[in-house]
Amino acid sequence: MAIRRTPFSIGSFAAKQHLPYRFQCQYEARRTLSTTSSSLDISEDVISESSHHPSPPSEETVKYQFRPPRYYRGPLHPHQPPPPSDPSSRLFVPGPFSLARLEQTYTSTLAPDLLSLLYTHHPPGQLPGPVPQRLRSWDGSSPYHKNRPLRPPRGSAVLPLVRRPITFRNIPRLEKIVVHTVIRDKENRDSAWLHVAGMIVQAITNVRCTVYKAKHSISNFGLVANRTAMAVGVELRGEDMFCFLSKVVDMVMPRIKEYRGVSGKSGDNTGNLAFSLGKEAVGMFPEVEVNYDS
Repeated sequence: MAIRRTPFSIGSFAAKQHLPYRFQCQYEARRTLSTTSSSLDISEDVISESSHHPSPPSEETVKYQFRPPRYYRGPLHPHQPPPPSDPSSRLFVPGPFSLARLEQTYTSTLAPDLLSLLYTHHPPGQLPGPVPQRLRSWDGSSPYHKNRPLRPPRGSAVLPLVRRPITFRNIPRLEKIVVHTVIRDKENRDSAWLHVAGMIVQAITNVRCTVYKAKHSISNFGLVANRTAMAVGVELRGEDMFCFLSKVVDMVMPRIKEYRGVSGKSGDNTGNLAFSLGKEAVGMFPEVEVNYDS
């Protein structure tokens, strides 16, 4: 069966360079067939075979390669960037190739111990006990107690957060560490002191710090709202968090003279813990101590 060949124009040849690899192979096959004699009859089997089994690409053939878009243009745009876990993504970061030593200690030692201490076992087929009432009721010793709303818990007018039962899926673990410093002296609150504080925080945490400005204007302290920079801070997560905590626990705290540890009253019942380090303790970090004159 003879077929009719359609000659290719110059415009289609120029557009061939921007076609995917599969269409380029079909284009090369059809172009090779078009250069033969006009009196030659070609069957459909030859065309179909050449399209399904293309010849190996030559050096002149431009291969199609996906390039993620440089800018994100919204969820409805036809060209969406790949996820950050894809190696072809512009946001792909290889690693981590190893865990921090403190994180390995938590995974192998602390997590099983915490699960043993906090886990409450319920045998199969047995439901957990009733939840106790969080608000206190009145004892009824006075006629004025009738129809009164329930009282808040003792010691605080705010109800504590409801604790979920601890299982192997939600073992308590460290989520983030916030490191910040405040320049309290009015005469030292200028850009030079703030830059030094930012460089020290960045050196000991390995994270670029953020500058915080005053929220309220106080003339006695020389503060102007949204203009006076008075503090710097960073938020640590992941590997940087464990590395910073291991330096504090292993290298800084043991060298503090007459150090009695972190006070047990510095935290709350929701897992937050806060403590401070003086300027002498900050100088014991290896990144700061190496810059001291011998």
